[in-house]
Amino acid sequence: MRVPDGEVIDGELPRRKLKLAQAWMEIHAEELEANWALAVAGEPVFKIDPLR
Repeated sequence: MRVPDGEVIDGELPRRKLKLAQAWMEIHAEELEANWALAVAGEPVFKIDPLR
């Protein structure tokens, strides 16, 4: 999936799983952005909680 819009880049996901993944991305958008900045800088990323 592509961040930030949740578009599937390659392959397919069942509709329900896609919606769950997009919801998770929306909930954790700030954390994903922070991890991306860390990764680009060559720093270790932090764990993001799963959808519960």
